[in-house]
Amino acid sequence: MAILDFDAELTRAGAHAHGRIGRLRYLARRYPLGAAGAIIMVVFVFAAAFADLLTAYDPLSTNAAESLCAPGRAHWLGCDNFGRDMLARIIFGARISLAVGIGSTLIGSGLGIIIGLASGYLGGWIDLTVQRIMDIFQALPLLVLALVMAAALGPSLENTIIAIAIPLVPYVARVIRSNTLALRELPFVEAAKAIGMREVRIAGRHVLPNTIAPLIVLATAQLGSAILTEASLSFLGLGVPEPFPSWGRMLSQSAAEYVRTAPWLVIFPGIAISLAVFGTNLLGDALRDLLDPRQRS
Repeated sequence: MAILDFDAELTRAGAHAHGRIGRLRYLARRYPLGAAGAIIMVVFVFAAAFADLLTAYDPLSTNAAESLCAPGRAHWLGCDNFGRDMLARIIFGARISLAVGIGSTLIGSGLGIIIGLASGYLGGWIDLTVQRIMDIFQALPLLVLALVMAAALGPSLENTIIAIAIPLVPYVARVIRSNTLALRELPFVEAAKAIGMREVRIAGRHVLPNTIAPLIVLATAQLGSAILTEASLSFLGLGVPEPFPSWGRMLSQSAAEYVRTAPWLVIFPGIAISLAVFGTNLLGDALRDLLDPRQRS
């Protein structure tokens, strides 16, 4: 198993970083865009975790007197057509987006790991059958397949997570399978077979850990795709239903009718979606460069 020794890597690079703070500083200087993406995601996670403490307004409470209130001292990002505070709805909407993104990524990655590991390690007719099924799933774009599943399952938080998770399975399965095909012929796998270790234990104990690095990179990239897909489904009315404050649903309710008279109803949810996807992409690129030795100079 290839193990990345950060201390040795940093010393060889001339960083002379000691302790966790020193290593983090060096990595932030080495990968500034990745550090920016990590900061963005930390801000979103913090906002989702402590949403109740960051705003004094209830995201579901309506107030007809403040309908379409412009951004000001009382409401920093203004109010929507029901008088609900936009800042509170965006902060609480981070919970929905992260819940859908993380939940669908974990489910899709878990199923993809099992399918890809079994397909690549067992080979033969099992591999052939599984790959043809994966081809069928990948023939449809992620958003189209998610739309079909969301329409069949109905709009709810749990159904949205499932509808986004299933289209992610083939991408993870392909990556795990390709790495498994290369790993199963290596000497350490042959040595495990020679001492009588069971096939299931070889696959889980020796093969799977060597696929973690590309899996982390892929899962980070899929997190941004899942957040964007959830926003698209909610925009079309097939995602997270009311009264949950979803960023995509905020756009769907405001874009057509209030884009001219109250542009803040469209601008701020759009910025939140863009930052979340941008942050995950930057972080994923940095993790790819950090975990893949071929990407490091």
